[in-house]
Amino acid sequence: MSSTLDLEQFRAAARSWLQSNAEPRAAAASADEPRVAWGSGSDNVAVFHDVSEAEERARLDACQQWQRAKFDAGYAMLNWPEALGGRGLPNSYLRAYNTEEARFEVPGAGELPPTSMGLIAPTIAAYGTPEQQERFIRPLLRQDEYGCQLFSEPSAGSDLASLATRAERDGDEWVLDGQKVWTSGARFAQWGLAIVRTDTSVPKHKGLTAFMVPLDAAGVEVRPIRQMSGGANFNEVFLTGVRLADDLRLGPVGEGWRVALTCLGFERDHSGGGGGGAVGGTYHHVVAAAAHFGLTNSPTVRQSLADLYVHQRVAQFTNRRAAARLKAGQTPGPEGSLGKLMWTANMARISDAISTILGARLVADTGEWGTFAWGEHVLGAPGYRIAGGSDEIQRNIIGERVLGLPAEPRIGKDLSFDEAQRITRGLR
Repeated sequence: MSSTLDLEQFRAAARSWLQSNAEPRAAAASADEPRVAWGSGSDNVAVFHDVSEAEERARLDACQQWQRAKFDAGYAMLNWPEALGGRGLPNSYLRAYNTEEARFEVPGAGELPPTSMGLIAPTIAAYGTPEQQERFIRPLLRQDEYGCQLFSEPSAGSDLASLATRAERDGDEWVLDGQKVWTSGARFAQWGLAIVRTDTSVPKHKGLTAFMVPLDAAGVEVRPIRQMSGGANFNEVFLTGVRLADDLRLGPVGEGWRVALTCLGFERDHSGGGGGGAVGGTYHHVVAAAAHFGLTNSPTVRQSLADLYVHQRVAQFTNRRAAARLKAGQTPGPEGSLGKLMWTANMARISDAISTILGARLVADTGEWGTFAWGEHVLGAPGYRIAGGSDEIQRNIIGERVLGLPAEPRIGKDLSFDEAQRITRGLR
């Protein structure tokens, strides 16, 4: 279908398809003022969900069924190039479809599908060979398969370039050894995009290479990590003598840092929800709680609600500015890091406001709708200060690349990885 397709005809066709395949949502006051009825529907406002493995699999199955129907109907790769299996339509068509879909109840995606479709697939499109693009992109975007990130490591912290997982060449294969941590959805994914070290004789950023790792390969072990909010959304992944063919290498040898930055750029675009998204509850949920408990006239509560409203509106405007830049064909600016920072800050504001409103109801499970459920938000929200790039890293990006401030001291920046490690161990 060409890009000259009339947008309104496309919108009408999408709406008709959605009406035939999904149930409409309850009416909202406006796109920015969703209606929240206290005591109605689910009171789940968790940031990281606490569900059993069977429940998570059932949720993913429902999500897969919806995505496959959407894909087969031609609504899943609207703005992707035709050469990669997409329809080659402008982003305005994608926005039109998303606006229509938002009016319908569709299965919740959780964390793994957006990572697989929004991060892994575009990174493969950017760095994959034609054979890799053909092998991975369609299955990932149709949700026939899932891909996750194998980036973070226990010893690297926020300094991803200090990772220590190794890959050594052995003929036509690579042998991987190491440990990854904080991997969302690894128990349910078929593939992991791993950044590993292939050369220790060069500076740390230059000795990295990316691979697509089959998570059912011999030597791969996935262990869930139990969070304080109750769930196990994250995993540790151990790689012990994992053998990979060279055709699973993504990008040139030694270019893993560029692959990682590309993937992380997509991640910030997805993480910067600005505090207005549904993950972990919204400003409107907090207002509904204040109204239900008769606290909308409390000066303290009103002040916290006003503060939250102002900041979430600023975040929305920042996101719109980023969307306008993309619509105009400009490259993404600092809005990704700004949006991520504002989102996590607004989640903390939501926690503070709801804690004031609920008081002891927050910590005592009396069965009352909409009270104890907020505990999962309060316990889970701090995690997003790390997920998707820590707040400290986002501030460094803004300070150095936007404000032009001096870069932080980086020990061993121009030294080989081995030399830098020796210096670091000596400092300890």
